[in-house]
Amino acid sequence: MLSGLLTALALAAAPLPQAERLPPPDFADKDVLATVEALLATLETGDAPALLKLVYPEGRVTGRGTFVGGTSGLRSRSFTEYASRMTPGSGFIERITNPVIEQDGDVAIVWAPFTIQMGGKLVSCGFDHFDLVRENGQWKVMNLTFSSRTEGCGA
Repeated sequence: MLSGLLTALALAAAPLPQAERLPPPDFADKDVLATVEALLATLETGDAPALLKLVYPEGRVTGRGTFVGGTSGLRSRSFTEYASRMTPGSGFIERITNPVIEQDGDVAIVWAPFTIQMGGKLVSCGFDHFDLVRENGQWKVMNLTFSSRTEGCGA
């Protein structure tokens, strides 16, 4: 009896294996992710009109952390303000990996680590959080909130 109890205690104290994220289900999540990927493509091309078709213009882009150029703090502006500063051809390449997508009816969120490259060089990373709302069958981004750092981003 005592040896059984000791074995049970030893097993309970052993660390659990690291959990792996499951891929998103293969239904409406694809449409949510397609909207996010289309938005990221507009950032790369600097296409403000295309960006504004994918978002609610009154929605916000909010970043917190250290940004390219060394400034740090909190930045927040509407998508309309953000789009007004975009210039075709001067964009950056932002890639997300391992997105976690949660959806309930016409509301969804996407949480994913990201990296940003400029001129072929990795310059920033962090996590993106997209809030999306579906209206008339189309997903649009209401808000994008992200953390930002310029160090510890990997190779």
